[in-house]
Amino acid sequence: MDKSINIYHGSDKIIENPTFGLGRKNNDFGLGFYCTENEELAKEWAVSSLNDGFCNKYTLDTSYLKILNLNSSDYTILNWIAVLLKHRLFTIKNPLANRAKKYLLDNFDINVNAYDLIIGYRADDSYFDYAESFINNGISVGQLASAMRLGKLGEQIVIKSKFAFSNLKYNGFAIAVKDKYYSLRKLRNDEANQMYFDMLEEESDALYMLDIIRGGIKNDNLQIPRNIS
Repeated sequence: MDKSINIYHGSDKIIENPTFGLGRKNNDFGLGFYCTENEELAKEWAVSSLNDGFCNKYTLDTSYLKILNLNSSDYTILNWIAVLLKHRLFTIKNPLANRAKKYLLDNFDINVNAYDLIIGYRADDSYFDYAESFINNGISVGQLASAMRLGKLGEQIVIKSKFAFSNLKYNGFAIAVKDKYYSLRKLRNDEANQMYFDMLEEESDALYMLDIIRGGIKNDNLQIPRNIS
């Protein structure tokens, strides 16, 4: 990662001074300021079916930040889903899902609050459904890893610490027009869903959540797909 990066935050309002400590604790990686390096994606995230939005622009100096990149080969898709389980509200459909949640948190969780900046997949729309399906033993870990790359969702960058907030510089905003960007967002989601259902038809022999629990599988097991940044 370059020391100085341009990042974008999609919102229904202009945010000149992002404030440490504000936001929702139940976001993917907990409390933080959620951005992306992709301006077009930020515009998609900014709009609703009814309203235009704002793409807020910033420069972030990462020189002295402690960075956790969940998409690097140091981590697996199960590290990412464990962090999600700690912060997001999942639908637990059966006793196995309760066991899955405990197993993943005990063996794959990472303390994201020890870092200034987090990089990882964004679990919105259908992508969150894929994660729920995995912990309920509906799809395999290989299918989950593949599903998170469907639709070219890209990465989100989350500003976590007060120090990281102090390194943000506001560079203005652009209008995100709902007539254009809501359609693009819906198209991306629909395409991902279609590729997901096609993928389900292809795979037969795979590693599921129940197999992971029964086998006592940990992060260093070669059956768990490594992430690719």
